[in-house]
Amino acid sequence: MIQVDKLTKYFGATCAVDQISFEVKKGEIVGLLGPNGAGKTTTLRILTCYMQPSSGNVKLKDYNIYDHPLKIKNQIGYLPESAPLYPEMLVYDYLRFVAGVRGLKGEKQFLRIKELALLCGLNEIMHKSIHELSKGYKQRVGLAHAMMSNPEILVLDEPTSGLDPNQISEIREIIKAIGKEKTILLSTHILSEADATCNRVIIINRGKIVADGATEDIKKDTSDEYIVNVSLQFTDFNSVKKSLDAIPEVNEVVLTNSKSDGIEISLKCVNKKDVRPEIYEIIKKNDWPLLEFYKKTKTLEKTFQELTKEF
Repeated sequence: MIQVDKLTKYFGATCAVDQISFEVKKGEIVGLLGPNGAGKTTTLRILTCYMQPSSGNVKLKDYNIYDHPLKIKNQIGYLPESAPLYPEMLVYDYLRFVAGVRGLKGEKQFLRIKELALLCGLNEIMHKSIHELSKGYKQRVGLAHAMMSNPEILVLDEPTSGLDPNQISEIREIIKAIGKEKTILLSTHILSEADATCNRVIIINRGKIVADGATEDIKKDTSDEYIVNVSLQFTDFNSVKKSLDAIPEVNEVVLTNSKSDGIEISLKCVNKKDVRPEIYEIIKKNDWPLLEFYKKTKTLEKTFQELTKEF
């Protein structure tokens, strides 16, 4: 659907995007993540033909950004971080204006506005002035604007920025609903939203791609060790440590909490194989009352911090 090939953009001597390449397939919801100044917005502006790159290319189907910018724009709905709305207009009048610009008239216009009002949850505010709306509702109106021409691809730049948790949840559900039929590329700083909404993320740092893949794959621990946490009741730490230290792949057994009725421990294990079955067999053999037993899962936030930290 979208092919990005060695895309580069300079602003003077500053390289904002540095030879990045990736593809977005039809039906994917892809999150573009990165710290401020990483090159996310610049990349999206190039993809939507808002600006041209210094070098490299972008193709949408058989069209490229140099020769067919209008054809690409006709197939993309774009919502920038600050939705470009006219605050003095009523929501209904604004959507009619957008529909007219997009060439929708008469019954087609009426039905499309009705459809988008339902999808984006706008029915209650259709006759309010845009300046009266909360940021969350303004984002919904912006989404309806971006969707007006029923584009195949939706590009969203920080769609939940500045929203409260309830508004974020509402926008997330709208994006998921749209994603059942559309290809979506969005940038965000809210990692939990990328984790909950996207089936793939691309992490950019200093203009370069540092990770690209399914969220679960990116979160997999690539370090030399992983942690297994265990909580046992009515058990002596020294005897537990002696038994579990005998497992070759266990590097260290650490007491993390000692209570009157039990202990909590962390096992640092060599990242070669999953030794949880062996740990469990020892617990079972010694008849230690087991309360908790789990492998510590790496979060997308932790992965993001590791990939984008300053050296």
